[in-house]
Amino acid sequence: MAKMYYDQDADLKALKGKRIAIIGYGIQGHAQAQNLRDSGLDVVVSDVNGSPNWKRAKKDGFTPMPAAEAAQCAEIVQILTQDDLQARIYESEIKSGLNKNDALLFSHGFNIHFGQILPPLEVDVLMVAPKGPGSLLRKTYLDGGGIPCLLAIHQNYTGGAKEVGLAYAKGIGGTRAGVLETTFAEETETDLFGEQAVLCGGVSELIRAGFDTLVEAGYQPEVAYFECLHELKLIVDLIHKDGIAGMRRQVSTTAKYGDLTRGKRIIDDETRAEMKKILKEVQSGEFAREWISENMAGKPVFNALDRTDAGHKIEETGRKLRTLMKWLKKE
Repeated sequence: MAKMYYDQDADLKALKGKRIAIIGYGIQGHAQAQNLRDSGLDVVVSDVNGSPNWKRAKKDGFTPMPAAEAAQCAEIVQILTQDDLQARIYESEIKSGLNKNDALLFSHGFNIHFGQILPPLEVDVLMVAPKGPGSLLRKTYLDGGGIPCLLAIHQNYTGGAKEVGLAYAKGIGGTRAGVLETTFAEETETDLFGEQAVLCGGVSELIRAGFDTLVEAGYQPEVAYFECLHELKLIVDLIHKDGIAGMRRQVSTTAKYGDLTRGKRIIDDETRAEMKKILKEVQSGEFAREWISENMAGKPVFNALDRTDAGHKIEETGRKLRTLMKWLKKE
């Protein structure tokens, strides 16, 4: 079994006397910056002047600054902007601020693994990747817990990159839950595959297909929404806590029998073959090249597909039903 690192394996002293710059105060940035600060570390943050994230950073007690200024005054630079922005920001604002023995951090390996960012050889390059959204990272930290993280070392110029990475993970609360060592390649490829085939692409399309099947058969869209989307959280929560077998123990025997006998008819050999094809596209760099080209062209396919899917009937149905679910706003 792979080794997991916990609080006792990490020492915040590896970060003492070093300033950490968080570039991008968004989904991950706000949580990592606040957790690090609450752990007693020296943190500065950067985002676009006047943007919602900039205003949020000020509200949270930071004095946000341009990326170039943040990189110049820090020994550890964590890039947490969207993947498609990182290479441009690195070249124009961060690269010149890196000094010998500094550390360049990421929470996703895309731009390093696919060569969009080529750091100087005299710096450490590593990744600390929380396996959950920033909102959960912040909440669990405040509750005294944490969420698991992945740690990867791309360049270990100083010889202390691993210690810095573990200390950073401890600073954001990751060592409370456990840190698993991996590589930039493994994290990037499994992350992209998981998003495309299961977590985002696979689940979203499965939900819509189930909804469409029921509505086209004449059932009320509201009922189809409850059965194919709303109740998914209940099942996922059970799987998250107790695994698939644990979930099956907690649903009805009717549901379990349907699961065991019908699931493989939906995810059949053809689907598994397509998953292998998607994985090969990720491993070969085909998806990365496609996504990079899409961004260079101004995201025409991305925007068109996004608009089309946002207009699906399940979205209209969901908006109406969620206005009646007052408890969701409380959550």
